[in-house]
Amino acid sequence: MKSIMALLKAMLSSFRDLLPIIFVISFFQLVVLQQPLPQWGPILLGLIFVVMGLTFFIFGLEMGLFPIGESMAHAFAKKGSLAWLLVFAFCLGFGTTIAEPALTAVATEAAEVAAEGGMIENNQEAQLEYASGLRLTVAFSVGLAIMLGVIRILKGWPIQWMIVGGYLLVMVMTWFAPPSIIGIAYDSGGVTTSTITVPLVTALGVGLASSIKGRNPMIDGFGLIAFASLTPMIFVMGYGMVLS
Repeated sequence: MKSIMALLKAMLSSFRDLLPIIFVISFFQLVVLQQPLPQWGPILLGLIFVVMGLTFFIFGLEMGLFPIGESMAHAFAKKGSLAWLLVFAFCLGFGTTIAEPALTAVATEAAEVAAEGGMIENNQEAQLEYASGLRLTVAFSVGLAIMLGVIRILKGWPIQWMIVGGYLLVMVMTWFAPPSIIGIAYDSGGVTTSTITVPLVTALGVGLASSIKGRNPMIDGFGLIAFASLTPMIFVMGYGMVLS
């Protein structure tokens, strides 16, 4: 009975989170456009599915991804093997990023646009090669980013200087990168930090900072996502320079 009540409360919370976007869509559809919403049935059914999906996703994070990420971070800290910790950090960043649906969608769309614009051959093989290269580049960059973030936690380096330096590098590379790749590079920094990457990477950082004496989880445990958003922009612009 307690589990059912907790599930219903979580669904109600998910519905409250969706209320702003429901209000925005309804307002512009009914007041600004002055048109009724088409197909009420499918829309309501879809809304129910979204509420249920958000609810089960949050439950999954709390029950599975966050605990396993933190427990593995604690285990690696106790093991005391820096090499294995860095290998795990790279594999975690690479594996979660390559599985991101948002990255797959952006890479596929970028390949289609590149083919239509004459940047690559307009056939399925060339588009697949371009999209795969883009995904692997982004995944590799995120793997390195998580490794760098883990080293920062271990050493206690201030994150602000590393992030500022990284964005200065992005600004410099923007001047030299092909214009056709700049927008894709910037978008790649956003799509990497999505439903799969964020929970596991955040749990890794917090768990690792909690396991190391002298580290504050609030100060040192967060920031890995910032690295995961920054490095794809650098690597994708580099990828564009190589292709050009």
